[in-house]
Amino acid sequence: MSHSDLLNRFPRVRLMRGPTPMQRLDRLERVIGERRRGVSIWVKRDDLMELGGGGNKLRKLEFLLGQAIAEGCDTVIVTGGVQSNFARLAAAACARTGLACELVLAQMVPRHSEIYQGNGNVLLDRLFGASLHILAEGDDASGFANCRASEITASGGKAFVATLGGSTPVGALGYVDCAIEIAAQSVEMGIAFQQVVIPNGSGGMHAGLVAGAAVAGKDPSRIRAYTVLSSADACIAATVDKVNAVFELLGKEDRVQAEDLTISGTQLGRGYGMPTSEMVEAVRIVGRSEGLLLDPVYGGKAFAGLLSDIENEVIAPGSNVLFVMTGGSPGLYAYADVLSSN
Repeated sequence: MSHSDLLNRFPRVRLMRGPTPMQRLDRLERVIGERRRGVSIWVKRDDLMELGGGGNKLRKLEFLLGQAIAEGCDTVIVTGGVQSNFARLAAAACARTGLACELVLAQMVPRHSEIYQGNGNVLLDRLFGASLHILAEGDDASGFANCRASEITASGGKAFVATLGGSTPVGALGYVDCAIEIAAQSVEMGIAFQQVVIPNGSGGMHAGLVAGAAVAGKDPSRIRAYTVLSSADACIAATVDKVNAVFELLGKEDRVQAEDLTISGTQLGRGYGMPTSEMVEAVRIVGRSEGLLLDPVYGGKAFAGLLSDIENEVIAPGSNVLFVMTGGSPGLYAYADVLSSN
């Protein structure tokens, strides 16, 4: 069975056009100078997608909306934090496909300013026509979403509930596809990447990339992640379970254990969505050297980890590294108070 046949068995709604490009950050390399230890830094531009402002969650949503439509659903209910990139892209994808969308947004980050609660992704959620349920601190988002699904069923509709980050085995198929895409682009470009670097929040992207790497015959430990949601130990345990669930869904006998994954907790700081000085510096140096935008919750922290590990030779000097730019730039506007100083 070919790689494409492996995924063609699953319902899918096409939300992106073709492979996302890769580019080398040669000016950033010059700016950081000897600190880069001869490492070639490349990015995969998963922020460059035409729908909803772009971002990695569209890969998951292709399969999740495919599942929802196949199950006869007319409404998608999404849970996430107030500034959820997944919620924003779900709203855009539902607008494109004609599905009703309800967003159940929980207070996952202790930031209560007007700019955080109403700008950035929240502004776009409303522009895309989603119905927003912004919960109070301590409210149960999953319980609320399931209650809304029951109410929709009682009124004659059918709702599909998409959990935090869309990180189900079905959602992770989008990053199985991405891993296969990276392998093909690497061959085409004649570049072997020793490390593929990502943030790990709810774990679905990491799970899909590891499963996809195995399908493509690559070492899963080369997927290097920085946890931005939970402790490294908790993140590893959750991601192992997700990877193995993806293998089961694909009908593969492969399995991973904790020692097969590479996940660092060095960039978590005070917790999910809480800024760090390293994140701010990473966002600024990429912006000022390349004119590219990293988001403050995921990509900014992971890129800070990448720069630190290159300088400290945790990542082998002279190697080729591919950083997956996951998008999320609308979230920058919700952190204007942190990022606006010189």
